Amino acid sequence: MLRSLRGRLILLLVLLVGAALATGILMVGLFHQSAAAQQGQAAAENSRACDAIAAAYRANFGANSGAFGASSGAPSRAHADAKIRDVVLDGPEGAALRERLGVLLAKALRTRPGVQGGVWSGATGSLAYAYPTYVGAVQRTDPPAGELPRIRALNAAALANDRTTSMRYSGQTQTLLLAACPLPGPIPHLTAWTMSWTLTFAGRSYHQLMAGLGVLLVTVLAAAALLTHLTITWSRHVSQIESALNAYDVAELPVLPATRERELDRIVLALNEAARRLAAARQRADTLARQMATAERMAAIGRVAAGVAHEIRNPIAAMRLKAESAVAAGPERQPQALHVILGQIERLDALVRRLLSITEHDEPKRERVALAPFLDACLAQYTDEAAAKQVTMTRTGDLREARFDPDQMQRALDNLILNAIHAAPPGSRIEVAARNEPEGAVLAVHDVGAGPPAAILEHLFEPFVTGRPDGTGLGLSIVREVAEAHGGAARFTHSERGTTFEMVLPWPTS
Repeated sequence: MLRSLRGRLILLLVLLVGAALATGILMVGLFHQSAAAQQGQAAAENSRACDAIAAAYRANFGANSGAFGASSGAPSRAHADAKIRDVVLDGPEGAALRERLGVLLAKALRTRPGVQGGVWSGATGSLAYAYPTYVGAVQRTDPPAGELPRIRALNAAALANDRTTSMRYSGQTQTLLLAACPLPGPIPHLTAWTMSWTLTFAGRSYHQLMAGLGVLLVTVLAAAALLTHLTITWSRHVSQIESALNAYDVAELPVLPATRERELDRIVLALNEAARRLAAARQRADTLARQMATAERMAAIGRVAAGVAHEIRNPIAAMRLKAESAVAAGPERQPQALHVILGQIERLDALVRRLLSITEHDEPKRERVALAPFLDACLAQYTDEAAAKQVTMTRTGDLREARFDPDQMQRALDNLILNAIHAAPPGSRIEVAARNEPEGAVLAVHDVGAGPPAAILEHLFEPFVTGRPDGTGLGLSIVREVAEAHGGAARFTHSERGTTFEMVLPWPTS
């Protein structure tokens, strides 16, 4: 997958989305940590405000402060407590006490924005309340009625535990922070309480977070859309180029249209230029091929003409010589001369027949042929020539019959057997074999002679190529023509065991 451009673009898209998700999760996590830290700071500030109220109360209403000083008669402790309760619950001094507590609260909370607080009595409830940093048009003088149950419960918990107690109530957008601490002094069951609000999602920071996440989302979506478009576009262009190339032969590349993709168009331009150069090279190659074919035909015609002229010149020269000798010698020499002339005419007739065998290309008339009698008949024609050279001829092989044109095949085997008789040393043996092989029927002629000269091996089956001074060079070309006419081939092998010429005839399909 990573070896293709599409796979790499898809991987890049996945990595981009993964990085965006990780960044978003990290931003949300950091925001929540920041919001929690801000809430903790606000809660600590609210608790410190309560402690400040308690410290101011101790300074103004401590046991030795003289606020409710004892009489000169030093009354008892029970009498002093009853008097204090009367002052708080009723009497002209109650209003003065409330006013002093309000001033104390205002001084303690004036430097703490957003913090409101009061003094709470376990017996009578709220004794004093202050919210000096309130920004409304009308100054608030009473605790929030909706929060009184929570304030009462918080102060009761502080009195019960005799220590500072705080509570937190989280809403959807805001969090309520409450703190209460006992107030030791001449008035029993008093606590100071403070209250403040903080945004659950840190207000402006929350909006900044949402804005950042929105920008990140838009960026990721835009990048994803761009990568998707790029992947689809490149895949479509590559498919079009591939289809266009597959629709034409490799030797005729089409002119590819531009894709409007700069990098891809460079490849398209290079392919079009290569196609143009290939077409020009093909034209030059066709011209050279025609010229070479013409030259080869002319050379072949020259070789054929030279060979025919050579083969005809010798018999004509011999006939002319005999005719001149017979004319000069008189009638008694003429019969002998005529006999020689007839022999040369027969030689010329055989040459013409061989030439016709090469040029006519008659379609083989295939028929089922029993190979044992056929090969025996071919060998029987040359028994005298083989005996004259003291050469033995044998037939071998496991193939019983095959389908071919017996006349053409006999003409081909005649040439191979004659060549073997000329090449075989005296006292040796020639083997004519018919074998059954997967590629077809194989007819082979083997002798233990030295084989053709190495100089003519590459052109061994061409016309007028021979290694014998008295040869015409047409026999092996006839062998090749007959084998190819049957859909097969002629081949030659030479080893230490001797020389073998074979004709391979493929098995017929029907």
